[in-house]
Amino acid sequence: MSSTSTTSVPELLRRVPLFATLPADEVERLTSIVQLQQLPPGTLLMHEGAPGEYFYIVLEGKVEIIKALGTESERLLGVRGAGSFLGEMSLLSSERQHTASVRAGTPVLVCEMTLPDFDALLHRQPDLAYSMMRILSARLDRAENQTIRELQEKNRELQQAYQDLQAAQAQLIEKEKLEAELRIARDIQRSILPQTRPQIPGFDFGMLIEPMRSVGGDFFDFIPIDDEHLGLAIGDVSGHGVPAAIFMALTFSLLRAEALRTSSPGEALRAVNRRLLGMNQAGMFVTVLYGILNRVTREFRFARAGHDLPLALDAACRPIPLAPGPGLMLGLFAAPPIDEQSVVLPPGSLLLLYTDGVVEGKNAAGEFFGEQRLQAILFAGRNPTAQAACEAVLSAVRDFCDYAPQQDDITLLALQATTPSTEAVNGL
Repeated sequence: MSSTSTTSVPELLRRVPLFATLPADEVERLTSIVQLQQLPPGTLLMHEGAPGEYFYIVLEGKVEIIKALGTESERLLGVRGAGSFLGEMSLLSSERQHTASVRAGTPVLVCEMTLPDFDALLHRQPDLAYSMMRILSARLDRAENQTIRELQEKNRELQQAYQDLQAAQAQLIEKEKLEAELRIARDIQRSILPQTRPQIPGFDFGMLIEPMRSVGGDFFDFIPIDDEHLGLAIGDVSGHGVPAAIFMALTFSLLRAEALRTSSPGEALRAVNRRLLGMNQAGMFVTVLYGILNRVTREFRFARAGHDLPLALDAACRPIPLAPGPGLMLGLFAAPPIDEQSVVLPPGSLLLLYTDGVVEGKNAAGEFFGEQRLQAILFAGRNPTAQAACEAVLSAVRDFCDYAPQQDDITLLALQATTPSTEAVNGL
């Protein structure tokens, strides 16, 4: 350092507060005893636990006092500058070991003295020991205050961590309660849907529903009307989760009631719409397809309120044309258009009703499953029963989406007009 070439050793020693009151002859004596060392940053002067051999005084620069150096518990106790002395603890302790490590934080100039020389100095100048005690006492006070502040901060951190843990535990409990309630809601929702397929000579039925969450907004129903007629319904409520499930249950119940009051599918849907308008403050809506099957004539008269047109195939797996008509969902408008038509199902034919979760299933590239893939599954003619047709469609959608999370509920309802051969397969 430049100061060593312009400042004499005695002058450097007199700048040290600890030596400021020493007589001139003592300073001259120290000059012949001490060694000056210039150290670059990172130099280790002392290592914790090592035997103490020297007493140091920092003349220029800064050093770092470190506890547990090189371990996970490493901690910086403080930084000391010019005038600080180091190594006194190894002189005062019976083990004569350093209680912490000291590392040069900047380029430093230190005055080095052997512990025996320093001990002799204290005997010659006993007042120096009092000065050291005052400095050590002040240093201890600062260390204690810092420790108290750190403990207070740690206490605040622990308190905050405890509060965060309590909040997380409360959230976990609420989550578990919600999941339990959703499981109950799912069971209740499933319980109101048909549990078994109708057993009607000349027909075979298939049904399948898979909500994207614990509860969903899709539904289907078989509604016995009389000995010759059976109502079939499928619907899809806007949105997902509990709100959709509640609106679904409401629509399901209203449709059942209205289906028994009228023989017209269109009038049943209009009546449901009137009821929903008075109960729909949330602005939700539902698409519905409701039809009545005549088991004698095999005619299926149906009405659509914004729902997908069903797919119909004859015994040779050729499409039976169904003309799309205008239709809007229920629950939003006072007099929505309703598409009403009918189809006669010849022996061996298949009619598939589905919700848009089927055709709107997406793969990783964002491509929709689409109606063409749905038709291809049915036109292939490899589904001997109505239930097999439903399961084949669901399997194809899952494969196409590579079992990615569903974006919508999936519901399928199939009706097959059986022939004597298919009745044998179906166990009729």
